[in-house]
Amino acid sequence: MDSLFSFKASDPASAQDPALEVLRSVFGYSAFRGQQADIIAHVIRGGDALVLMPTGGGKSLCYQVPALVREGVTVVVSPLIALMRDQVTALRELGVRAAFLNSSLDAAEAREVERAMVRGEIDLVYVAPERLVTPRFLVLLDRTKLALFALDEAHCVSQWGHDFRPEYLQLSILHERHPTVPRVALTATADAQTRAEIKEKLGLTEARVFLSSFDRPNITYRVVPKKSERQQMLAFLRENHPEDAGIIYCMSRAKVEEISSWLNQQGREALPYHAGLPPEVREANQDLFIKGEGIVMVATVAFGMGIDKPNVRFVCHLDPPKSLEAYYQETGRAGRDGLPANAWMSYGMSDVVSLRQMLEQSEAGETHRRVERGKLEALLGFCETPTCRRQVLLNYFGESLGEPCGNCDTCLEPVETWDGTIAAQKALSAVYRTGQRYGAGHLIDVLLGNATDKVQQQAHDTLKTFGVGKDLSKAEWQSVYRQLVAAGYLTVDLEGYGGFRLTDAGIPVIKGQQTVRLRKDPIIEKRRGVHDALRRHVSRGGSAPGGLSGEGVSRSGARGTLSPADDALWHALKDCRTELARAQGVPPYVIFHDSTLLEMVALRPRDRHAFARLPGVGARKLDRYADAFLDVIAQHG
Repeated sequence: MDSLFSFKASDPASAQDPALEVLRSVFGYSAFRGQQADIIAHVIRGGDALVLMPTGGGKSLCYQVPALVREGVTVVVSPLIALMRDQVTALRELGVRAAFLNSSLDAAEAREVERAMVRGEIDLVYVAPERLVTPRFLVLLDRTKLALFALDEAHCVSQWGHDFRPEYLQLSILHERHPTVPRVALTATADAQTRAEIKEKLGLTEARVFLSSFDRPNITYRVVPKKSERQQMLAFLRENHPEDAGIIYCMSRAKVEEISSWLNQQGREALPYHAGLPPEVREANQDLFIKGEGIVMVATVAFGMGIDKPNVRFVCHLDPPKSLEAYYQETGRAGRDGLPANAWMSYGMSDVVSLRQMLEQSEAGETHRRVERGKLEALLGFCETPTCRRQVLLNYFGESLGEPCGNCDTCLEPVETWDGTIAAQKALSAVYRTGQRYGAGHLIDVLLGNATDKVQQQAHDTLKTFGVGKDLSKAEWQSVYRQLVAAGYLTVDLEGYGGFRLTDAGIPVIKGQQTVRLRKDPIIEKRRGVHDALRRHVSRGGSAPGGLSGEGVSRSGARGTLSPADDALWHALKDCRTELARAQGVPPYVIFHDSTLLEMVALRPRDRHAFARLPGVGARKLDRYADAFLDVIAQHG
């Protein structure tokens, strides 16, 4: 710890604004953004807080700045070893006295961190909830001068959530033993029910709630009809992200392995990650992803919480998640630096069927299934909406967006709707007349008048519905059935043949008592990618205040493209960053975020004074890296 500095003010009240001074000198930003200033001031004064802020919004600063202003040690409760390691690495790179306590340390290393806590030689210590609630650690806290408790990923306390961690239920003990030490609970994923649970379970009923917008304006949301998902995904990557890092989520471990192998065969470096891999393989793959450039991680939902890589430029879902909370959190891992990013999902009939099957086959109680059913309906509504996706997503979290966002597929390529009442009646009639035993493939053959062997064997070519659907194509009928299942007019027979069955909601439709509007699946055209969008930013120049190392820097609406000279400088700066990171054994983004490199391209600083004005350049990084990057800039004129 001797090589690091203490940024504590001996008398914080004597400084004009110690929090702002820490932001400038340590993190390299000139102003707070959003509610950061209010949150930080409240916590510095000793108040409890519940902070809900989107990923990339600068949540970490809301406890890291108070930790450097208040006297004592800040204890950060973090659920994952990888998250602790990455955040401590980034803080130490800034010169902050930070450490973690987890199973990756040997006994001697752990004792050294504990001694540093007691002696006040450390500002932040990250610890897992399992360790924190042990009698030994609680006694250690009794011997330590404490500044603050930060409870990160606080949604893990919710038993209704997808990241439930039972150890979080015991964290109320902190307030019981240390009632005068302020607590700040932080999360990016919490609907109203989860927020209430956090306050109750953590004893934060009197805490001030800071609810930021859930909007991530730099992310473009796209949902495409699933046709040939591998080729669709590959085309998306080649058109939009030819050299970017990203995450691809799959439902099963087997699919993760298959897609990862296939992408490598297509010339794209990809790594698998799922709970079935040996721990050392998972850790090695995650380390390669974090420290590498342009690597694609193909994973189940076992991967992602706590991933602190800011330049993930895309998140793909080859299979839809189970809820909008999961979707929001997983897609939120893209574009943490505020630069343009894509959230792309392929979605088809089989997904709707499998999601409903999993829900109905769940062994959970009826109350839990009813909650999960509502979450699934919200997800399917998001996938099928003809209106602005961002409006639907934000509305789910209790937030309204007055105007369509202009940065999702339904805004960029408006979706048509049509009166699908007659088509729905034909589709439902085919289900009923064939005995409610068949899936979409067979039913579409009946509607199109395809006298396949199966159709003839069942005498379905003699039905009134045989051939009545020739006005629509096979793809259009697949869309009709998908939307009817998603809307709840049809369900899947789980006890019989696995075919479609009419629901009570479908009966008024088939009787002509209710109209149905359907969306037309759009034809997706080639478009400019985020890789180009990154470059179009640079022509604007200027800087914006951000979170930790540039979190949340918004740069929408940029125009123009990089010149060949700027493109060469951009890659040279990235190469310089990679060499420095490799020499130190840290991820490249710990040196500087992409947003800072883009500012170097735009502003081309010529001396240390100008370099110091770049966003993300604090005193420590100015001393360590200015000369190396200034040399690169000088070499490129």
